[in-house]
Amino acid sequence: MQYLVAFLVLVGLAAAVLFVVNRPQLVVIDAPIPADFPADGFSHRTFERLLSRFVNAAGDVDYASWQSSAESLAELEGYLAAVSFYSPESTPGRFENRNAELAYWMYAYNAYVIKSVLDHWPIESVTDVKAPLEAIKGLGFFYRLRYSFGGDYLSLMTVENQKIRQRYQDPRIHFVLSCASESCPIVRPDLPYDDDLDELLTAAAVDFVANPANVAVDHEGRQIVMSRIFKWYKRDFVNFSRLHGLPGSTSAVDYVRKIAPQPLANELARAEDYDVIYRDYDWSLNAAN
Repeated sequence: MQYLVAFLVLVGLAAAVLFVVNRPQLVVIDAPIPADFPADGFSHRTFERLLSRFVNAAGDVDYASWQSSAESLAELEGYLAAVSFYSPESTPGRFENRNAELAYWMYAYNAYVIKSVLDHWPIESVTDVKAPLEAIKGLGFFYRLRYSFGGDYLSLMTVENQKIRQRYQDPRIHFVLSCASESCPIVRPDLPYDDDLDELLTAAAVDFVANPANVAVDHEGRQIVMSRIFKWYKRDFVNFSRLHGLPGSTSAVDYVRKIAPQPLANELARAEDYDVIYRDYDWSLNAAN
């Protein structure tokens, strides 16, 4: 008993030290909301224009050109000033439905990811942005940095897990949220927020699984090789499958089989008893050359 108490005390002290050393770092947006921002609703058009300017056909971001353009940096700050002031929680009247709310959280998340890369430019990976005590890879970028969403300073990790995953329970969000890394979903310049949002989510999911870098069948090795995203968020994919016609689902593969386009669907049909292998995650920056 004495040793257990001592162990718990040490664990508590270690946690306290970790928290103090890695105390949150607030990212303050020191810019006015654009004068032409609408009086009602929430507009993502500025961010959409910036993405169209700096994202190539492969979905990679030209951070170098963006960072060297004072005008474009100011435009991003203006968009994030609106994100900082408005949110579905602080100003619910601006968000007329579920799609408008979900679009806000997803696009604001992606915008803050890009801002943080630009703030720390040049870097080769988001994992280069480290906390003083980096106990977990990505802790500095995804947890220590805190961004304003309608006045609440939140980490990217909190936004993803609490504001998006728990609230909307739609696994397709994992194919739109981008962590600025090669193994992440591509950045998509089109930012619908009304009825077209469902079409975007579906297209993003299909495009992701259709990419052999994310899902591939190795018949010789009798393996299905998948993105590590399907391992990290397995529960999301399994729960969704169970709620939509696959009550016995136990694997993310069931979800992929349900949405896979041809010829991948045929390949998966031949791989019923194959082992599932997850690729190592490539944290290299998704920067356009």
